[in-house]
Amino acid sequence: MDPLTQGALGAALPQAFASRRQVVTAGLLGFLSGMAPDLDVLIRSAADPLMFLEYHRQFTHALIFIPFGGLICALVLHGLIGRRGGLLFWQSYLFCVLGYATHGLLDACTTYGTLLLWPFSDQRFAWNTISIIDPLFTLPVLALIGYAALRRRPALARAAVVWVLVYQGLGVWQREQAEAYGWTLAAQRGHEPLRLEAKPSFANILVWKVVYETQTHFHVDAVRTWPSKVAYPGESIPRLDVSRDMPWLVGESQQRRDIERFRWFSNGYVALDPQVPGRIIDVRYSMLPNEINSLWSIEVRPQAAVDDHVGYTMHRSGGREQAGVLWRMLRGEALSSGAPHTDLRSGAEYGVGGD
Repeated sequence: MDPLTQGALGAALPQAFASRRQVVTAGLLGFLSGMAPDLDVLIRSAADPLMFLEYHRQFTHALIFIPFGGLICALVLHGLIGRRGGLLFWQSYLFCVLGYATHGLLDACTTYGTLLLWPFSDQRFAWNTISIIDPLFTLPVLALIGYAALRRRPALARAAVVWVLVYQGLGVWQREQAEAYGWTLAAQRGHEPLRLEAKPSFANILVWKVVYETQTHFHVDAVRTWPSKVAYPGESIPRLDVSRDMPWLVGESQQRRDIERFRWFSNGYVALDPQVPGRIIDVRYSMLPNEINSLWSIEVRPQAAVDDHVGYTMHRSGGREQAGVLWRMLRGEALSSGAPHTDLRSGAEYGVGGD
């Protein structure tokens, strides 16, 4: 999640357990501790562009690290905030631990993947219940923790925690609706998916990106799940096969190892960009949920030396236009001429989805 949301939830939980006298100080300690795990983004290397992918949401986000992360925050923040707020060190530590504990669990609710069980497992937990930015989720939490501090009312912070749980429950329900649509669509196409996932599109839990994998391809579609199901069938792309797509790549080269690192980070959802030779994309993410237009990729070069790393690129383009298309999806409207669209209330088709 974005830092503001992490801080807001980090403040809400300590405030919920604080007394009226402690609620402001607890909120400040929790807010800063709730953001602290993302300092792992500072772990990076100019020589190895994928290092930050391996360490972000790794040990600092693990469940086992929570008491240690909270202790580090308390050691830094007690003298600056806790003691001035009349807290003993153990109280500052408690509030820092509570704030820190919210971070990894909230990140696991997104689609990026979080190593909650590090160092015992390298599984990336992604429960796919909320977008990495969602104002409808964040703004009520901010308002409630702000009023809790102003009015010295911990009950308002408890209401914020309840809102977080309710919203995540709504996300689970909407995700299940989107996945059910995906399985139905795959069956209509005669496909038997090896796996299927639904992920919320940007800043909402109403329009979902459905991705499923067959023996040869990834298929991407979108569906608005509420108040009525409206489908936007999308695109497909062949799965990455390194021996087929890049036969020139040396087996023991650093680039080959980096491809496998990127495959792990992307949970296996990798494909060769048909528009750019040597570019490998993460199929899971795009600005529009029914498109394959990755937000990040790695670049593999035939002329690279054996010990050269791949390049890493972030992609951002067409933001305003794409936001307009996503808004029309949220409203359940048909897209531009030729764009696939199906109203599942009536079965009326405005386009044809690709196989």
